[in-house]
Amino acid sequence: MRASGLVLPGSRAIGVVNPGTACYHLSVRRWNGRKFWLPLPEAIPSMPKTEHVEPPLPEIVGNAPGMQEVYRLVRLSAPRSANVLLVGETGTGKELIARAIHKLSRRSDGPYIRVNCGALHENLLESELFGHVKGAFTGAVENKTGRFEAAHGGTIFLDEINSTTPKLQLKLLRVLQEREFERVGESRTIRVDVRIIAATNASLEDLVARGEFREDLYYRLNVIPIVLPPLRERREDIPLLIDHFLHRYAEQHKCPVPELTPAVVQALQSHDWPGNVRELENTLERLIVLADGGTITPDLLRFTRPRLAPRSSLGRSATPDDVPSLIQALVRAGLRAPRPAGVELYEYLVNGLERELIEAVMRECGGTKVTAALRLGINRNTLHKKWEEYRAQKDRDGTLPDGDATRVAASDAASAAGDDAR
Repeated sequence: MRASGLVLPGSRAIGVVNPGTACYHLSVRRWNGRKFWLPLPEAIPSMPKTEHVEPPLPEIVGNAPGMQEVYRLVRLSAPRSANVLLVGETGTGKELIARAIHKLSRRSDGPYIRVNCGALHENLLESELFGHVKGAFTGAVENKTGRFEAAHGGTIFLDEINSTTPKLQLKLLRVLQEREFERVGESRTIRVDVRIIAATNASLEDLVARGEFREDLYYRLNVIPIVLPPLRERREDIPLLIDHFLHRYAEQHKCPVPELTPAVVQALQSHDWPGNVRELENTLERLIVLADGGTITPDLLRFTRPRLAPRSSLGRSATPDDVPSLIQALVRAGLRAPRPAGVELYEYLVNGLERELIEAVMRECGGTKVTAALRLGINRNTLHKKWEEYRAQKDRDGTLPDGDATRVAASDAASAAGDDAR
C-alpha cells in the first residue's frame, strides 16, 4: 500500500498501515473533497498487539489489556523524539509513564524536568518555564534559568497542560514549532533541544471545542497520544497493586507485611476508586499504620472522605460569624474551581463577591440607594453605576427569572422613590 506524497499542513495521526513487514504511522487530511494519507516524519517499528509487554519500570504494576497497550506505546515512542500526550484521570500514573519514556529514550542521560502547569499563576508559570532577567518585574532580583533551558538535551514533562491560559499556550506553541524562546524581560533568543511530554486530566478536544485551548497547540502535542485507563477499568490489576503497596509501605514503616481478610480484599476490589491508583496507594498505607502489625480487618476500612471544618488562622472552627475564615475558604474554593472562559481569577472572585455584597445590602435596604450606599460606606454615584452594570449584565445574559425581574424592578422603583424623598 502506498501513501500520497502530497504534503498538507495541519494533518494529524489517526491510524497505521502495514506495507509488508514494517508498520508506519500515517496522517489523514481532506483537501478539495479528497482524502490523503500522509506518512509522519518518523517511522515507528511495529510491535504486535498480541505480544505480552512487560512494564517499562519496576514501580509500574499491572497486566490488564489497557495497561498492555500503554506499555506497548511507551516502548515504541521512547526511542523517538516525537511529542507525547498522556491522557488520564487524576491518580492514574501519568508522571510514572512520563518518567519511563524518558528513561527508555536516547535522552536518558540528560535532565528530566517536571512542571505542574496547574500549580502556578500565569505570570509565575511563564517565568518558571522560560526564565527571566533581573528587573523584568517586581521581585526579579536576579537572572533565572527557565525549565525549558534547564531541560536542554533531555525531557520536559508539562503536567496539567489543560490548565494553561491562551497567552501561555501561544508561547508554548512557538517553543514546540521553533524550539526557541526569550526569557521574560529579554530580547535575546534562546534555542533548546528538548523532548516534550505533556499530560492532561481533562479532554483537550472538549476544551478546543469551547475555545479554551488552542487547536494548533493540541495537534502539536497530540503526536503520540497514550490513554491511561482508570483503575475501575482494570480491576484485575488490583491484587497486584495491593501486594506491591503493602510490601513497599511495610518496609518503609518498619513493620511486617499485614494479612488482609477476604472481606477486605473483596471491598478493595469492588470499590470504584475515583482517585485511582493514588487513592488505593494512600488507603493501603493508612491500613498498614492502623493495623499496627496485625491483620487488616473491615472495621479499619474507610472509603468516604472525612468532612473537615475550615479553620481560621487562630485554629478555631469556622462558624457563620467567622468572616475571616469564611473568606479564606472562599479564596481556596475559587482557586480550585474552574472559571468561565475569558474570566480572570480577580474578576471571578473579587468582583463576584462585591456584586453579591451590593445586591444583599440593596435588598436589606429595600432598594434605597442612599441608605445602601451609607451601609456599604461607598459613594452613592459609585453604587448607582455598579447597580446599572449588574442590571445590564443580567439583561444580556437573560439569567433573571420572572420573580427576580419583578424584584429588581420593584427595588429600582423603591430606590427612585426613596431618592426623590431625600
